[in-house]
Amino acid sequence: MLGAVLLDPRQLDRLGWLEPRDFYRPAHQALFGALRALGDAGHPALAAEGAVPLAWLNDSLAEAGRHVRGLTASYPHTLIAACPRPSNAPVYGRMVLEGSIHRTVAEHAARLLAVAAEGALQLEADATVAQADVLAGVLADLARRWGTQPRSQVPAMSPPAVAAPAAGQVEDERFLLALLVHQDGAIGEVFNWLRPGDFADPAHGHLYRCLGALHHRGEPIDPVTALWEVQRRGLLADGTFTEEHLAAVLGDGAAGSAEWLGEQLLRGSLNRTAVVAARQIAAQADDDRLAPGQLIGQALHALGPVDEVRERWRTASSPPGAQPLPRSDQAVRVSAALARSPAHLTGCAVPRPDPAQIPPAVIAPVTRHHRSPS
Repeated sequence: MLGAVLLDPRQLDRLGWLEPRDFYRPAHQALFGALRALGDAGHPALAAEGAVPLAWLNDSLAEAGRHVRGLTASYPHTLIAACPRPSNAPVYGRMVLEGSIHRTVAEHAARLLAVAAEGALQLEADATVAQADVLAGVLADLARRWGTQPRSQVPAMSPPAVAAPAAGQVEDERFLLALLVHQDGAIGEVFNWLRPGDFADPAHGHLYRCLGALHHRGEPIDPVTALWEVQRRGLLADGTFTEEHLAAVLGDGAAGSAEWLGEQLLRGSLNRTAVVAARQIAAQADDDRLAPGQLIGQALHALGPVDEVRERWRTASSPPGAQPLPRSDQAVRVSAALARSPAHLTGCAVPRPDPAQIPPAVIAPVTRHHRSPS
């Protein structure tokens, strides 16, 4: 594509939607920025008829050399030799943009993975929420540049394995369940926003579902009724629970704040969900068979569960009667994120592309076991 513009400077008019940061190599970023800067300044080569004057190559090389080292006088000729037809520059540009979209999505997925993993260790979720907002905003910006709508799309690939819980989290879940069983009315503090899927241990999620069913039916919750519901759902018969596992929850009393413990558990769930989403998006970005529109749609779909857990966490952490917390300023965050995604070149500013110039894109039923509590 660079060779096409070096051979025919007028091709720049057909590439207004491409930016220097879309190129992988710093030398190519600098060279395209230089070509764009010379074109915006009205270089005489744009009006030349016939052969392109040598000054176009020399001036482009000199301008690019102000921002990056290593460009030799022979390199523009190497680029020119690699171009079959200058008139195909827009197609070559779309290929460059497609690679840039895959790299940008992979980069921000890696950032979300790192932030969520750290949040799981620190038992905090604010940074994870902010980074998820940045990734969603970047996906929307990339969709606009590619010329498609940022719509969620169900992926064909299977999601990655669930992230492992942080150290001590399983014990915290067991303590919360014991509190819900032994402290009268404790489940009412968490029932509206805590879900079985928020538990890192699937068995704990099943037990919480049993307690939630008792609460939903208005029945009392204590060790006897909890065991009764577990047996009715066949969770002992199918091996989901062992007597020792249940004894750790039903055998001993507990005291504390169910709301506080539930919120801590929900933070862990948010971070685990973000880790799974980040891994899935990274795998999608690594799949060159996905067109940019598909990649963006599937990445947005992967972020859906993160948004769902985030909204419940905001409900849990907001004071009673408070308004929902506002979402972060995505425009500012996205602008900063895009500025970090490969670095912009000083002195090679490129105007934002006109949207009109953007190219067209390519619980199953279980057997119940009734047993008398007597």
